[in-house]
Amino acid sequence: MIRKISLLLTLVLMTVITVNAQAQKVKLVRADDKQKVDVIIGGKLFTSFQYPSNMEKPYLFPVYAPNGSVITRGFPLEARKGERVDHPHHIGIWFNHGNVNGLDFWNNSSAIPANRKDSYGHIVVKQIVSAKSGKKATLEVVSNWDDNKGNTLLVENTKYIFSADKDSRTIDHISTLTAANGTVTITDNKEGMFAIRVDRAFEMPSNESLIFTDDKGNPTTVKATDNTGVTGMYVSSSGLKGDQVWSSRNDWVLLSGTKDGVLTTMGVFDHPKNLGYPAHSHARGYGLFSTNNLGAQSYVKDHEKIVVTLQKGESITLRHRFYVTSGAELTAEKANQIFKEFSGLY
Repeated sequence: MIRKISLLLTLVLMTVITVNAQAQKVKLVRADDKQKVDVIIGGKLFTSFQYPSNMEKPYLFPVYAPNGSVITRGFPLEARKGERVDHPHHIGIWFNHGNVNGLDFWNNSSAIPANRKDSYGHIVVKQIVSAKSGKKATLEVVSNWDDNKGNTLLVENTKYIFSADKDSRTIDHISTLTAANGTVTITDNKEGMFAIRVDRAFEMPSNESLIFTDDKGNPTTVKATDNTGVTGMYVSSSGLKGDQVWSSRNDWVLLSGTKDGVLTTMGVFDHPKNLGYPAHSHARGYGLFSTNNLGAQSYVKDHEKIVVTLQKGESITLRHRFYVTSGAELTAEKANQIFKEFSGLY
């Protein structure tokens, strides 16, 4: 019996050591003068949290898969040959919404002329509270959601929790939005919330030119282009694939494609504690990959309209996970395991 117990303890210890050995340290490097925080894994850049004062929101850009391939689109910051140049507000990984007290935080960009800016909001980083490196590195940021006159509607406290192993990278994004100076109403809108705009390789092949219109009636044409090397495919927890994923409700959505000869899969995971769970998927074949907890009727007409009203000092917290892996297939079973783990946190 003693030998059996000893053997069991040894096996448990070996398992713990193996798991710990697989985890990689994540180093956060602040560069306040450049308005960014670099996220370094294994001596290489994974992503950078960037908050330039001349942009309308903070974002993570660029983002690299574990094998070193960049998975975010370059435009409008670092345009690459052959990629689409639509939707200049789609930058890296970001978080915002299309209707906060009637202001559009989602579509704001340098493309909006000055005489129309009063209809849009922008997000200003006020403080990097902490940047702690480790096996789970945590970046905590405070930002203001402002109108065009500098009045603050919401104060956002965000935690980015980064972790990694040899074959995967994980970002947990925990955002608490607090009404700053009065009543704030966040109204059902398809433009939201936790999103990434992906590299051309992860788009779905298409021979169509499409026109998308926002809720203000502004059209954007997404032109057909060469499909060489374009291999993206969506798969959702609800069992849908491709274009069918858009507007569906899911625990998670995966987007897979092959770049630089390596299969890469990224996933966005909702959390059961979120309002609007399971969230509707704003996943487009041209490379916008988003999940939206505060949009429902704007996707499916017979779904109940979501309207969140916060009085001064009241808050709402939303939790999302971004996961990316290179090499082996990310199966639905594995995705369900990741979702279950994430569901038990925060």
